[in-house]
Amino acid sequence: MAGDIPQGRAAPLSPELADLRRRSRESAVVLDFDGTLAAIVADPGLARPLPGSLTVLRALVDRFRLVAVVSGRPAAFLADHLAVGGLVRLGSYGLEEVTATGVVEAPAGSPWRPAVAEVTVRARAAAPAGVLVEDKGLSVTIHHRTAPGAADWVHAFAAAQARETGLVVHEARQSVELRPPVAIDKGTAVASLVAQAKVTAACVIGDDIGDLPAFEAISGLSAAVRVAVGGTEAPPALLAAADLVVDGPRGVLEVLRFLAG
Repeated sequence: MAGDIPQGRAAPLSPELADLRRRSRESAVVLDFDGTLAAIVADPGLARPLPGSLTVLRALVDRFRLVAVVSGRPAAFLADHLAVGGLVRLGSYGLEEVTATGVVEAPAGSPWRPAVAEVTVRARAAAPAGVLVEDKGLSVTIHHRTAPGAADWVHAFAAAQARETGLVVHEARQSVELRPPVAIDKGTAVASLVAQAKVTAACVIGDDIGDLPAFEAISGLSAAVRVAVGGTEAPPALLAAADLVVDGPRGVLEVLRFLAG
């Protein structure tokens, strides 16, 4: 399988990654989707993994004990665009999982679907021009990337809806997200995956503030490599917590190629 991997830089990106590659049978690789496997685009519905990503993920699955994508995307989206056998795919920050029989949803999230749907309708009716409302089923993201002048409106609207519905506001890159008030996030999702797989080492790769709990979730392992995707929008807290910073999704692909090689 390694021979099918698109060629990247052959030299180790860090001694820690080289050690993880040597320990692959007891290690995990966990990563985000948007801004990590796929470039950030104005319309999130058009985001796709970089060319070569699926081939590298297949090679990683063959080599590592656990390979997972944990994303804020709905699990159905991950199933459609990350069709890789053996790849664990958790959507909605761990509230959904792609299984062999379809998407399984955590019971804690289901009661909040009506509130999310209601906020989605309100947002689409009231949003200023250029603001994109992304319905994720178990959460709704309001993007102001293509309407920078509407950022204050987006934040005020989200805060008001949170007070009315009980949903919780989460800041993200050029957007605000409303999610159910449940104790499930990327940190709890990664902690559970690591425990179930009984790995002793892991690499977590992400690009946004929501990936910080995932970074923290591997801190108790004997080896932990936290990779942040850099750029002008990268949260300073994420960069500060990282062991390695790479340049965009292409930098992530280089890391994955090295680990799979």
